[in-house]
Amino acid sequence: MRSTARFLLTAVCAVTLGTAVPVPPASAATPASAPAGASVPADDGAAVTGEEQLDERTYDLTVSSPALGRSVKVRVLVPHGWSRDAARTWPVVYAYHGGRDSYVSWTRSTDIEEVSARYDVMVVMPECADGAFTDWWNYGRGGTPKWETFHTQEVLQLMERNYRAGTARAAMGISSGATGATTYAARHPGMFRYAAASSGVQHMTRPGVPTTVLFTQAFFTDTDDPLRVWGIPGIDDANWRAHDPYELAANLRGTGLYVSSGTTGLPGEYDDPAPGQRFLVQPQEVVAGVTTVDLVGRLRTLGIPVTAHIYADGWHDWATWQPEMHRYWPLMMDALGVTAG
Repeated sequence: MRSTARFLLTAVCAVTLGTAVPVPPASAATPASAPAGASVPADDGAAVTGEEQLDERTYDLTVSSPALGRSVKVRVLVPHGWSRDAARTWPVVYAYHGGRDSYVSWTRSTDIEEVSARYDVMVVMPECADGAFTDWWNYGRGGTPKWETFHTQEVLQLMERNYRAGTARAAMGISSGATGATTYAARHPGMFRYAAASSGVQHMTRPGVPTTVLFTQAFFTDTDDPLRVWGIPGIDDANWRAHDPYELAANLRGTGLYVSSGTTGLPGEYDDPAPGQRFLVQPQEVVAGVTTVDLVGRLRTLGIPVTAHIYADGWHDWATWQPEMHRYWPLMMDALGVTAG
């Protein structure tokens, strides 16, 4: 099926898109973990089956997920003074990575450990794989993988029932994880007090964008059949709209928002292009920029406050995203009621 989907998408995308730029390969998974102390399952039976403490603040959990039909990892940064037996709970930031990456990416590619250490807050970094932050359509049949269920039900319940995570929550993400942060906030009003999104596709149903998304999934991710994710454009449009932050923008009222993206796809001030790459354009950032501008315009038309940083040059990479995290982190902490220690 994947070869057929690739053939069809190549025929369409050759006309509309040109050549896409691949993203970095995913990181290797961590070794098998030791038995977990956590014991209370999620409503659907999801459970923490392993726990490995990497240092004073960092834990890697193995979660057996009915929503995904397999076990995956979740990395957790706990604040100083945290205890699983504490009488109190802690505010939580749920941090989502992008495609072809893994749950280790935020600690591998940013200084989030140092930044979060100054605040009395937990950071939860679940595996997202190439899951596209949705329960897959599967040609209308539903079934696994259910990434939205995993992130918004299983992970939240396991953290709150076993690790003293509170209900003061924020979501942040880059690339597809940025789409996930705004989509989840819009599809689950009140779940997150704040959502921060860097370089995400924020208008999924904009003309040409579904083709772009399908092309990227078919050729630059491990998605076996991209039409399984949201369905066939033109036929399953209702499902695409149901996961489009632009279409769901009214639901974001009351949620603090930060969105950012470049618009040219050219390297920016934080990038270090190799000789000959100074004028290399990354199309995925161009698409993120156009759709982020769309979302900002929609939010402002609706009278919904948003902090937007729309810049020109800047590649679709961690060198650009770390400074963005430094810009929105204090705003996110304010929304959670957390001050620096």
